[in-house]
Amino acid sequence: MRTDILDLHRFYQSPLGEVAARFVGAHIRSAWTSTDRLRLAGFGYTEPYLTAFQDTERTIALAPAAQGVIRWPAQSPNRATLVEDHHWPLADASIDRLLIVHGLEEASHPRGLMREIWRVLADDGKAIIVVSHRRGFWSTVDTTPFGAGRPYLRGQLVRLLSDAMLEPTNFTSALFFPPSGARYILRASRAWERAGARLWPWLGGVLLIEAEKTMARVVARPLRARVHLPLPAQTLPASSTRTGASRHRQLPKAP
Repeated sequence: MRTDILDLHRFYQSPLGEVAARFVGAHIRSAWTSTDRLRLAGFGYTEPYLTAFQDTERTIALAPAAQGVIRWPAQSPNRATLVEDHHWPLADASIDRLLIVHGLEEASHPRGLMREIWRVLADDGKAIIVVSHRRGFWSTVDTTPFGAGRPYLRGQLVRLLSDAMLEPTNFTSALFFPPSGARYILRASRAWERAGARLWPWLGGVLLIEAEKTMARVVARPLRARVHLPLPAQTLPASSTRTGASRHRQLPKAP
């Protein structure tokens, strides 16, 4: 069962959610410095991060049906809709940039979701997936949406992407400060982020991985199978047979 849309909305309206979105969003904007005339889509709950991209040709937000959706943007024509986890109403190769936040951890069929990401990405398309990190503090508490569903390790995420013909190209981590809304924690959050990225990058609360769509998979050369050919029946000479016993003849080697 997915986190309800109202719980996600309330989190990002809270001081803790605003700080978390600021740090995670900074990494996303750093990776995608220019989206001019590109088609951008987000899956999960990506509205707090999509708002920063104003120069796109088109931006849409896809919300999992089990999660629910809220009109977005509030003061403009709606660009948010409900979709199934791995069946989106988008044409093949129709998206240049795809952002996944709160989309993978609670997916009912992660491999199906990866295949759908591959399908909708343009040939030179890129995706950024933000997931809760199994080794981070944020996956151990259920007071934020990053504590819901299945957290991932970097190696697990790489294998999942590779199986779907998505090639990881960049990794980073964020949310090194404790998942607490206490004022003194939030005031020190910037220092936590700088220190964490430098001293213990493997303990970030979330992993961000950028991947590109690949069009061909390297196939390993199959091993040559051994073929066992049947041998013709051997008939012993009449002079070599006797009652109650038989002489043995060495069979020729198989070709």
